[in-house]
Amino acid sequence: MPELPPLFERRYNERGAPPGTFVAPESSTPARIRVVHYDAETSNEWEASEPLVLDVERRPGAVLWIDVQGLGDGSALRALAEHFGLHPLAVADAFNVGQRPKADEYDESTFVVLRAAHPDEEGERIDWSQLALFVLDGAVVTVSECVTPCLEPVRQRLRAGASHLRGGGADQLAAVVVDTIVDGYFPALEALGDRLEVLEEQILERPRRDVLRRLYRTKRDLVAFRRATWPLRDALHDVCRAPGPHFTEHVHHELRDTTDHVVQVVDLLESYRELASSLVDVHVSMLGQRTNESVRVLTVVSTIFIPLTFLAGVFGMNFDRSQPGNMPELGLPYGYVAFWALCVALALVLVLVFRRLGWIGAREREPEVE
Repeated sequence: MPELPPLFERRYNERGAPPGTFVAPESSTPARIRVVHYDAETSNEWEASEPLVLDVERRPGAVLWIDVQGLGDGSALRALAEHFGLHPLAVADAFNVGQRPKADEYDESTFVVLRAAHPDEEGERIDWSQLALFVLDGAVVTVSECVTPCLEPVRQRLRAGASHLRGGGADQLAAVVVDTIVDGYFPALEALGDRLEVLEEQILERPRRDVLRRLYRTKRDLVAFRRATWPLRDALHDVCRAPGPHFTEHVHHELRDTTDHVVQVVDLLESYRELASSLVDVHVSMLGQRTNESVRVLTVVSTIFIPLTFLAGVFGMNFDRSQPGNMPELGLPYGYVAFWALCVALALVLVLVFRRLGWIGAREREPEVE
C-alpha cells in the first residue's frame, strides 16, 4: 500500500522576505518551455531554451501561447515577467506552489490559479499539480509545477485547426485551458466512485484492516479534491460576474458553462464524501457485530461446558466406597460409560435449547426475488 499523500503542501520563502520574492528549491523540476504561435490560418509550435528569449515576430490578430512546465530555477518566469510586465505578486504565486485556486485581476493581465488532477491507471492514487494562467492581450502564459500532459488535448486541437479555437483570441485559449483542466476532474472522480463501490462490497462481505486503510486514503483524496474544486467554483463565479478587459462576453458564456461543470463536480464530491463517512460507520458496526458474534459463540460454548465441568469435578474427587457416606456410584462396572453418556446427553439438550432460542444456527434469510 503506497504511503498517504500530504494534505498540506506549500512552498515558503524565508521570514522577512519582501512580497513577490521566490527562491527555487533544490527539488524543482527543470523547466520545459513550449511555444505556440497561431492564428485562424496557420499554427507554429516549437520548444524554447531557458532562459527564455522571446524573438517571435507577433502577427496582427495572432495568439502567442507560452507553456512553462517545471519551475526550474525561476529564470524562465523572471524573463516572462520582465517581457510582459507581469505583476510580481502574481509571478510569486505561480512559482510558490500550493496556492488556493483563485482569480486576480491586474492591469496588464488576468491571473488564474487552479489545480490539475492526475489519477493513476489503477485508480488508487490521485496526484495534484498547480497550474497558473496569465491572460494578456494577444498572449497566454501557463506555468505548471511539473511536466504534465494535461494540456496536450489543447495542442492537438490547435494542430487540427479547430476553427472555434484558432479563430478566437487569447481569452478563448484561456477558457479552453480552464475547461480542459475541469474536464480532467471527471475521470478522477469516476475512479474515486469505483473505489468506493469496491470498498463498500468488501466492507459488507468481510471488513478487514486493509479495507479501512484504503477507505481513509479515499477520504483524504476527497479532501484534496474538495480543496481544489470549491475555491475554483468561487473564482470562476467572480470572473463571470465582474467582466474584465481580458475576457469578451462570448468567452464569459463559455466560462459559465465551465462553472456549471465545476458545480457538478462539487455536488458529486459531496455525495462521495457522505458515502465515505457512512462506510466508516458501517465498517465499525460490522466489526462490532463480528465481536458480538464471537462473544455469543464463546458464551454458548462456556454454558455447555459449565455443567460438564461440574460433573467431571464431582466424580473426579476419588471417594472411597468402603467408607460410609461416600458415593456408591464410583464402584459401578459401567460408571465411566454412564458418565460420558450423561455428559453427551446434557450437551445435546443444551444445544437444542440454545438453537430453539435462536442463539446458535439462526441466520437471516435473504428475500426471494420474484
